[in-house]
Amino acid sequence: MLRAARELLAVRSPLDAELMVSELLGTWWGHRPRVAAGGNTDVEILVGEGLVEYAARQQTPAALALLSGIACLGTPRQAASAEKAALAFIDSGVPRPAWAEHVGAVASDACYLNSDLFGDRDEVICLFSYAGTEPHALVTVVDYNTGGMLRDGWVTSQVDTLLERCRAASEAVASSRADGGSPAQGSFRPIDGPHARRLLETALEVTDGRTDPPVSDSFASYHAFIRARIRTLPPAAGERKPGPARARAAGTDGTTGNGGGQQAPAPRWETAGARRQAWSRDRRAMLVVEFLASDEAEDLSDRSAASRCADHIIDYGCDRDFGRPLRMSPAKAETFLLDWLPRKVMLTPAEQHSMPHVLASWVRWTGRRRGLGPSAVAATLDAVFESMGTFTKVYRDPSAFGLDADLVARLLPDADLEALPRRAFTFPVLRGRHRGVDLTTLDPARPADRRLLLAADHSDANGKGTSRQHLDRHLALADRLWAGDPTELWEAAQRLLDQGQDRHAVQHTLMYLLRDADGDAEGFAAALRELPHEPPPPTSAGS
Repeated sequence: MLRAARELLAVRSPLDAELMVSELLGTWWGHRPRVAAGGNTDVEILVGEGLVEYAARQQTPAALALLSGIACLGTPRQAASAEKAALAFIDSGVPRPAWAEHVGAVASDACYLNSDLFGDRDEVICLFSYAGTEPHALVTVVDYNTGGMLRDGWVTSQVDTLLERCRAASEAVASSRADGGSPAQGSFRPIDGPHARRLLETALEVTDGRTDPPVSDSFASYHAFIRARIRTLPPAAGERKPGPARARAAGTDGTTGNGGGQQAPAPRWETAGARRQAWSRDRRAMLVVEFLASDEAEDLSDRSAASRCADHIIDYGCDRDFGRPLRMSPAKAETFLLDWLPRKVMLTPAEQHSMPHVLASWVRWTGRRRGLGPSAVAATLDAVFESMGTFTKVYRDPSAFGLDADLVARLLPDADLEALPRRAFTFPVLRGRHRGVDLTTLDPARPADRRLLLAADHSDANGKGTSRQHLDRHLALADRLWAGDPTELWEAAQRLLDQGQDRHAVQHTLMYLLRDADGDAEGFAAALRELPHEPPPPTSAGS
């Protein structure tokens, strides 16, 4: 990597230099290295900070060029270490490239939002310059059908051409809406810097939180650049803007600008959590009533199944589409039918038959309410109709696997089909008798009944159980497995099971990690990610 950094010495443009450094930093983005027990699996520490430490020992112009770039584009820890090493190089007389005098003087300018017709995605366009020179635009794509993640980005220096094309495309869409389309959709409009920053910070956090995010092929190369440019955007009024004075690492007294020091208050950015709270159960139920009373739902014969199907459609829109149950699009309809429902919801046979028809009626009803034109509604209906055949094939009915419907219903009171494997792993004993109690009367969703079910699982042939302390630890683990919190917990359990460990040994490994974490959520999640690289703890029942 340091040899590759020699190319930075021949670069004149600070933008080209930053993009080269970003591409280098992107070579390990998204990877999780497999390391020995007790090692650190954070690739940004293992490789990123390791590269900074190595470059700091070289005392060469190439090393200084690389450190200057990392001081602007690296993680906060990488940037601080790179800045310190670069200053030492400068003090010792190591020559720095000319572009290094400018990379610390990045200033943000105008920001724009380019929304598509259906609301599936937003293009966020942010303009920057180096203290007024070399203007450039960062274009990022936020995809709301993948949890609101930032999944693509690129940079162009043809700022005027980009803006002209965006305005022309927006005007063409507006003028072509002779069929009654809503002018609020598919628009290109300016937004202020704090709004853009909050939107992009949230989207990038979603992307970075995924194990294998479905981003574009080039995203890794731009990731560090995008992260740094987001930090350059002005924060909302009252928020302190973080970040080290990276300009010093480049050998200049310039500061990171905020587009002229604007302090205008940002518009209220409604986070996904805030909008989910706004959709109470009562409000969702009223929406179902409105839908079933509409002309579009008149032909739905099974009203009971239609009501439950509408519940799932609304829950998906509120909980997975940022509080937008009325928004429908071809991509959203397909994702709902072919991805979310088969993984997450246990439907009755009647609901399985009704769901595509209810969804089609929902598309017509919401299209009318939102003012979408016939062509937009027809495109979404086509997606629903084309997915019907596939839906019947991919939907996983637990009864098709020979599972008892009553047992499945006890494990899935919330109809969360995705939870079935981990809950069956947690509570394998749901029938029989234990100390005079009929286990079929117990509800594993109730904490008090969970203890009795776990006690039955630990009872030997003579009816002898385990210690209270040991059962408490199993109960603490069972509570987390039931809720799937954190997500790394069940992922780690599956890896251990795949290695051939029996169920009880896996549970012991997990529950002792939970005990040792002592309430440290981040430490517990990190320890789970390292499994199965660490040996399991002792499994004696009395420990």
